[in-house]
Amino acid sequence: MNGADTAWILVATALVLFMTLPGLALFYGGLVRARNVLSVFMHVYAVACLMSLLWLVAGYSIAFGGEGSLWGGLGKAFLNGVDSESLSGTLPEVLFFAFQMTFAIITPALIVGAYVERIGFGFVLLFSALWMLLVYAPVTHWIWGGGMLADGGIFGETGVRDFAGGIVVHETAGLAALILAMFLGPRRNRHTPPHNPGMVMIGAGMLWVGWFGFNGGSQLAADGGAAMAITVTHISAAAASLTWVLWERIKFGRASLVGLVTGTIAGLASITPASGFVGPVEALLIGSVAGILCQEAVNLVRNTLKIDDTLDVFAVHGVGGIFGTIMIAAFGAGSWAAQLGSLAIVGVFTAVVTVAIILVVKLVTPLRVDQETETNGLDLSVHGERAYEFNS
Repeated sequence: MNGADTAWILVATALVLFMTLPGLALFYGGLVRARNVLSVFMHVYAVACLMSLLWLVAGYSIAFGGEGSLWGGLGKAFLNGVDSESLSGTLPEVLFFAFQMTFAIITPALIVGAYVERIGFGFVLLFSALWMLLVYAPVTHWIWGGGMLADGGIFGETGVRDFAGGIVVHETAGLAALILAMFLGPRRNRHTPPHNPGMVMIGAGMLWVGWFGFNGGSQLAADGGAAMAITVTHISAAAASLTWVLWERIKFGRASLVGLVTGTIAGLASITPASGFVGPVEALLIGSVAGILCQEAVNLVRNTLKIDDTLDVFAVHGVGGIFGTIMIAAFGAGSWAAQLGSLAIVGVFTAVVTVAIILVVKLVTPLRVDQETETNGLDLSVHGERAYEFNS
């Protein structure tokens, strides 16, 4: 065990959890109508709790429990055979478990943004549980757990390069979000502004800070690689924030706060897979392009395809993660075959299994709330609470 590495990953684990609780909850909560903000908080918080338990029960073992090509098996279910003395590299394995658990929390939580304001709470929990175990955990094994897309797998000695989750996190969550939005159909009144842009900015700032643990922690060591990952993460986020609002200004004649911070998330998602393989100049290029590319993807999904991915999960996270993964090959840090092939394999797998999960869960619990519940808002109708009491 290395004490410095352990101390850094302890901090990184807290930072990645901070991204979800409360960062993502506030970011998403501010973007919806006031009558639905608590339902967003409920979705994100409950998903975080449920994924934590499922990661212990089986998720960690499926992802990191063995050397199989397709999955890690169930040998480490409930952390069987792991105690405080067990090591994973230079880290206590229980710390590696906890760090990876925070990734398993935020990935299905990202999907929340696609279905807010109209989905059934029971569906959220059951879908998220099955999706993490059947999509996220196997893909994690394929890429980070020594499975078929890693070094020595189907692409030969040089497998796919995905430092912190461009494919594992952002492509899978983005595609699942798009598919679920298509099944749900649009909100009955989808053209409403965010109820609290200030809350959105606070959440985005927390995500930005937490992302240092997300990308820097993925080095799994306290060294120069972690420092470079944090630096390029920051550069990409800053660049994408500015190019997003510049593009807004050119197209619409104004630059918005929500646009500025959405650009931040686009830059963060795009640098995620590449953060361990590029330097500051490449990060500047990735972020600068991401701010425009992801904004155009928002327009494509919303206005051309007419899909109500409510908070633009696919356009920002999915497109950003895919773009960053491709740029690894473009900058010569990975092979084109491995990068593009892995994107295709994971994309098809995610789409097929996500559709299957939706169809099965729909048989158990309603996918969408009724019209009255949607009109009155999920906060009061489903959870019996209001976020704001203006008459008191």
